[in-house]
Amino acid sequence: MLRVFPSAVIENLRPLIDGGRYPIKRVVDEDLVVEADVFKAGHDVVAAALKWRILGDSRWQETPMTHIDNDRWRGACTLYENAIYEYTVEAWTDTFRGWRDEFTKKFEVGVSALTSEALEGAALLEAAAQRAYDYNDAARLLDLSQRIAAGDPAEIKVIAHSGELEVLMATYPNRSGATQYSPPPRVIVDHAIARTAAWYEFFPRSAEGRGDRGSTLRDCLSRIDDAQAMGFDVIYFPPIHPIGSTNRKGRNNSTTCLPQDPGVPYAIGSDAGGHKDIDPTLGTLDDFDWLQAEVRNRGMEIALDFAINCSPDHPYVREHPEWFYKRPDGSIKYAENPPKKYEDIYPLNFRCEDWQALWEEMKSIILFWADHGVRIFRVDNPHTKPLPFWEYLITEVRSKYPDVLFLAEAFTKPKMMKALAKSGFTQSYTYFTWRDSKQELIEYFTELTQTDMREYFRGNLWPNTPDILPFGLQEGGRPAFMIRAVLAATLSSLYGIYSGFELCENQALPGREEYADSEKYQWKERDWNAPGNIKDWIARLNKIRKENRALQFYDNLRFYQADNDAILFYAKMTAARDNIILVVVNLDPHRKQNSYIDVPIDQFGSIDDDVYQVHDLISDARYMWHGRRNYVELDPEIQPAHIFRVRRWAGGDQFV
Repeated sequence: MLRVFPSAVIENLRPLIDGGRYPIKRVVDEDLVVEADVFKAGHDVVAAALKWRILGDSRWQETPMTHIDNDRWRGACTLYENAIYEYTVEAWTDTFRGWRDEFTKKFEVGVSALTSEALEGAALLEAAAQRAYDYNDAARLLDLSQRIAAGDPAEIKVIAHSGELEVLMATYPNRSGATQYSPPPRVIVDHAIARTAAWYEFFPRSAEGRGDRGSTLRDCLSRIDDAQAMGFDVIYFPPIHPIGSTNRKGRNNSTTCLPQDPGVPYAIGSDAGGHKDIDPTLGTLDDFDWLQAEVRNRGMEIALDFAINCSPDHPYVREHPEWFYKRPDGSIKYAENPPKKYEDIYPLNFRCEDWQALWEEMKSIILFWADHGVRIFRVDNPHTKPLPFWEYLITEVRSKYPDVLFLAEAFTKPKMMKALAKSGFTQSYTYFTWRDSKQELIEYFTELTQTDMREYFRGNLWPNTPDILPFGLQEGGRPAFMIRAVLAATLSSLYGIYSGFELCENQALPGREEYADSEKYQWKERDWNAPGNIKDWIARLNKIRKENRALQFYDNLRFYQADNDAILFYAKMTAARDNIILVVVNLDPHRKQNSYIDVPIDQFGSIDDDVYQVHDLISDARYMWHGRRNYVELDPEIQPAHIFRVRRWAGGDQFV
């Protein structure tokens, strides 16, 4: 029996994460571009196709791949469904093109006796006719086969190179012995909000800005409307569950708690319930459902905090003491991160003997809130739980709700942050919060967006959080807040702020990156329209993001030369170059800075006479620039950044 051998070698497939162990990430309607080395022994011609399908489907879709150079091939497809796909490359010997090339070479050097070669070609077309599923195509292939068998060499060459025959033979190739890359890698395709969104975090109990009592869920609409006016898409709530009384913390994390102190929302659990319940001071589950509908009606989403913490009063402590860490005397251990102590929190032991029941219960929490319409979860400290747990939970949740997104709040070691992203987290916190200098920003964001990290790690940039008030914001005043806002909003397609940022709140505990009088421990009194706020600045940034597609992509960030180390210059462009954004930022919040910058006009496409207009989308000013070298000057007190849209000359005084 004739044995069929694989006809090609397929190597160095990209994108590919850890040999296909983990999926890459895309969003709905986004292209997947795949490259691979494809070759075979001898001089035969090869062909290749990119194939893709939703995981579980039996039928592949495919598109031809194009040879680039040095046996490198490329193909692209668009992924339209919120689902998990798999993709692969298939390659085979292109017997028709091999025959056509050989026949042409012999004809062009004057070989006259080509009868045998003509019959070989005719046989290839006849075999293709047998494979054709369309009657008209089969008939046409048989007709062309007969013409090749009977024709003279010049006529055969014309037929062989005709566009009609090339399409027919590409439609019905001989793919016996084809090689397919295996196992096929996977790609998770999320909704666009997974790649492009602006988050706004606030504590519902502080929604009204009162210091004498807390607000309820039904008091939150004015805060949500304010966030919407600033252009935010996602409203993120810290835990809204019942708060324990045992070892409850007081103001500024004091172990002395006064009767009026509301407690820390992360100390979850009381007689009123646990992770599937609402703190009674905030309202009821019906109130949450009402608020959820109001937020959705405004075109926004609620993100809930999934904090796997239990107060000593949580029902789990009574019902499942085996789920917790124990001291030698049998008592349950509270959480510690030396020198910090969290006497009001008991951490769960995900490797306990009853771990399967614990894991199942954690999954049920996410599914409970997903049943109530929540599709985004910010996960607190995921790096302190086993990676297999996250793979299990995220996979199980997505099997029922494929549109659920998870943000990993893991300010930890780089390799663990990467591992969490690979294990299924949709987005990740980053080190942006502490990257201040020009060199630090360039190196870090080049790694995030121009290495393999871009395939699985979506960085969500936060200049502040309830736990972190960086020294740069403490010391730089209002200009520092404006600078960090523009960096966060334009370096990534994902960013967020914690409420109070828009008010430039920067009062810290002495020598620490922590807020003084943090609202984690108390009701926060605020004037949401206090003088000096930067709400208009943030609203402008978010409007610019929404109106410019280049800023909605994650991995199109490129840095360019600015002569001054205090000036950061970068660009984002669409692939078609119909939207080109240049961003110039003064990183110094204390002084006016100027610089010559090198504009990458060679990447713009055609620009007549080397003249173009840059439109400052922040100030609405317009400037005529010439060539690469141009001058910028930025005063941090007035406008610490330019966001330029490049406008091309359309004749007369018109720019587009």
